[in-house]
Amino acid sequence: MKWSYIGLAFGALVTVAAVLSLPSCGNQKKLVSLAIQPAAFTFVTPNGTEQFTAIGTYIHPPATKDVTSQATWKVDDGVVTMNAGLVSPAPGFCGGGNISASLPEGTGGASNIVIGYATVTVDDPSNPICPGGGTQATLSVNVTPVDDGTVTSLTGGISCPTQCISAFPVGASVGLTATPAPNHSFVNWSGCTSSSGNTCTVTIPVGGASVAATFQ
Repeated sequence: MKWSYIGLAFGALVTVAAVLSLPSCGNQKKLVSLAIQPAAFTFVTPNGTEQFTAIGTYIHPPATKDVTSQATWKVDDGVVTMNAGLVSPAPGFCGGGNISASLPEGTGGASNIVIGYATVTVDDPSNPICPGGGTQATLSVNVTPVDDGTVTSLTGGISCPTQCISAFPVGASVGLTATPAPNHSFVNWSGCTSSSGNTCTVTIPVGGASVAATFQ
């Protein structure tokens, strides 16, 4: 019986020593992953801005939290600019690229870095060199003299001289109507694919189109 008690006591001591030798979870908080939200985003003209968020996942103890302001943000190309996750398209650029957020994992020194990525696309459907380029093109209308009449598109978008430029799908047929102001008359069109009287039809090409309506 004495040896049984001694064995139990020794076993208990070994167990306590093993537990005490384990690292304290509270002192070993560790970042194991970073996720950027949204994971993918497309800027379409007009571009604007988008706020990206970095979400860190930790262990010892388990936790998930917003680390946007603590992360180091980077851009791998020139299509966008960024400040603490707030992303804006760079003027004159379009295409795709990556942004990243990084933080030290919390153990092993600053050389252990956790990185999260997101993809960003800047698109202008009216620009053939952009990812969606060629799918839309602009139609511009000129009214001469500017106060002698108006030109409107049947599908909306053009109401010149107030709104004289609008984007339409490439290949679409856009109908325009010229309406003279009181005491004025419509004279002719130029730049139409086809015309009849005060109506004009334009088939939108990849490079866009320009139409003029003359009044007197």
